[in-house]
Amino acid sequence: MRCTDGKDRLCSIPGRLRRRFWIKEGDVVIVKPWVVEGDERGDIMWRYSQMDIGKLKAAKMI
Repeated sequence: MRCTDGKDRLCSIPGRLRRRFWIKEGDVVIVKPWVVEGDERGDIMWRYSQMDIGKLKAAKMI
């Protein structure tokens, strides 16, 4: 997964969120880097909906 800091991280969905959403290629997500191996791994904390992505683009945040 390509992050805004330019690093590629291997990310996983924590167990408590695993059944709440599915991640597809091209989705905009929030990634929390791990304390150990933070430059290489992380957890996906949130996936934005298409409507949210439109609002972020309108505000020029992405």
